[in-house]
Amino acid sequence: MKVNKTELLDILTCAILVLDPKLQVTYMNQACEMLFGQSLQRVQGEALAQLLRSDLFYAHLQTAVEQNAPQSIRECVIELTNSNEIVTVDCVITPLNNDNWQQQVLLEIQQVDRQLRIVREENMVHQQRALRELVRGIAHEIKNPLGGLRGAAQLLESELTSADLKEYTQIIISEADRLKNLVNGMLGPRTLPREENVNIHEVLEHVRNLASTDLTHRIEFIRDYDPSIPEFQGDRDQLVQVVLNIVSNAVNALGDTGKIQLRTRVLRQFTIQQKRYRHVLKIEICDNGPGVPPHLQDKLFLPMVSGTAGGSGLGLSIAQSLVHRHNGLIQCDSSPGQTCFSILIPLENGHAAC
Repeated sequence: MKVNKTELLDILTCAILVLDPKLQVTYMNQACEMLFGQSLQRVQGEALAQLLRSDLFYAHLQTAVEQNAPQSIRECVIELTNSNEIVTVDCVITPLNNDNWQQQVLLEIQQVDRQLRIVREENMVHQQRALRELVRGIAHEIKNPLGGLRGAAQLLESELTSADLKEYTQIIISEADRLKNLVNGMLGPRTLPREENVNIHEVLEHVRNLASTDLTHRIEFIRDYDPSIPEFQGDRDQLVQVVLNIVSNAVNALGDTGKIQLRTRVLRQFTIQQKRYRHVLKIEICDNGPGVPPHLQDKLFLPMVSGTAGGSGLGLSIAQSLVHRHNGLIQCDSSPGQTCFSILIPLENGHAAC
């Protein structure tokens, strides 16, 4: 049976692109059409700039042509001309020298954004779990003597007759209680999510109403909800705590004025922590504040990391733990003037127990 080479190339998931000596498009397979969002019929004979923009990419392409030798690029960031979307690709550039493909250039392009995101998520989750266990161990070591310290202060207070001296013991007891609450926060949530029907828009509206009761600021809430999102199994109170923590941080970052956008969408065939789900709820909480300092962006969800003076550094760590218990994940993308937290929760039933 004779093999149709074009059909064979169209089966590949790798994008195949062929350029002529003038670096104009002569062929692209279906995977390449999907990647760039343009058909071969539309771009055939056009310059490569009609497909992508990237100085690094063009530099490697020029080197391959001049040296007549293959070039490999790893994790190259390119901009798709058709959509202005930024994607990350691996690419092998091979100058062709046989009779049928004289002086043409073969490009094998593989989009790696999804793989990179999965690796980053996995590394982040492992790092958070390891540090959380370390912090829990320290918290347990602190909690035991703290109880003895508080008890001794109470006994001492019962023996004292001077009101002035009792004031000092009250300070000891008060600070011991404050440290106890901090230690309990370090230990994190100790209850599994309840199984109940959750309407995510009711949760968001509840948090919005709570945040709006503070009349000292003028912050505008912009709502962009997908009304088709169904109820799902989860713990409403824990999700309220997660959303309230992120919204409160946004309010504090904005100060007196600003905008907070609450957006809901459904992602299809999305991977979280190496597991692929058919439908994933995406809740975005975005503000137009000053942004998260770059040196904190990789550490936001670690315990005891805070971007504000006086903050405990436990809020986002606890929020991440609560979302993990729903088999989900919180991500943050921040730059000056735009900070967006994304809460990702599978709409399928079943929660993690860790």
